[in-house]
Amino acid sequence: MSELTPYLCVSDSRAAIEWYVGALGAEVVFEPIVMPDGRVGHVELAVGEARWMMSDEFDSAGVAAPDPARGSAVSLHLTTADVDALCARVVTAGVALDRGPEDSPPAGRVAVFRDPFGHRWFVNQPLD
Repeated sequence: MSELTPYLCVSDSRAAIEWYVGALGAEVVFEPIVMPDGRVGHVELAVGEARWMMSDEFDSAGVAAPDPARGSAVSLHLTTADVDALCARVVTAGVALDRGPEDSPPAGRVAVFRDPFGHRWFVNQPLD
């Protein structure tokens, strides 16, 4: 085995796609598969080489978006060339940072935020 790809569930995939493209600079690398009822059953996004899959909620399959009233069970770690620029876009897109951006040796420059869909992101700019 050589790869682990997160598969996120959100309450509104169309809004999430728009937010991830605008705030994180993501691109859609696999166009949404829209189910007969209009929900997005699958889509894939990427920021550089970092890729993730996503869908809307499907109760019948036991797939649910995070509950914002609870803590996150998983954090997504995204390496970026410019933590400050990414954080500026995240804040402009309406999200408060939980931490940073700050220097945190030996990790580098880091920040943490929760996206509007309940997922926790740890962004990292390695030291040169």
